[in-house]
Amino acid sequence: MSELVARTGRHQQRYEAGYRLIAGCIPYRFRNMEDNSGETSEKIVEVLMINSTSGPGLLFPKGGWENDETVKEAAIREAIEEAGVRGDLVHFLGHYYFKSKTLQDEFSPEGLCRAAMFALLVKEQLECWPEQSLRKRSWLTVPEAIECCRHPWMRQALEEGFLKWHDSGMTSTMNCVD
Repeated sequence: MSELVARTGRHQQRYEAGYRLIAGCIPYRFRNMEDNSGETSEKIVEVLMINSTSGPGLLFPKGGWENDETVKEAAIREAIEEAGVRGDLVHFLGHYYFKSKTLQDEFSPEGLCRAAMFALLVKEQLECWPEQSLRKRSWLTVPEAIECCRHPWMRQALEEGFLKWHDSGMTSTMNCVD
């Protein structure tokens, strides 16, 4: 098995109309809740967040979408690199716009970014992953995640994208988006 290594650098980044294109996901799982008698009473959804390497608060895995991959491949790669999880993309949550305070470059001098965000059903949590020395993983309920989310655009993806999809029954729609 080959060793997993995080991609670095900007030479393969995609840009469109002054925006750096980002791919990311909200990793999630179902956890059984037990009632007082020890019986399973319901399943709750938990989302996986990671610490930021540049300040307080928690994030969802995301990063630059590169020229040699599809947006889906980029979202899956970021989940592996940053959060150490593998799974299935099951729903496109939407595009979210933000301004990076640290990542201005010649193709996006104002640091404008457009993130394509997906719901990722976690199938495997890796013991070793590329950024494990930099990242700590935290499984949270959705209300906890809303409170801990560092960036407003990620909170918007959680509240307006993920929760709306959750409330509509969490049907897989990935055959609808490329």
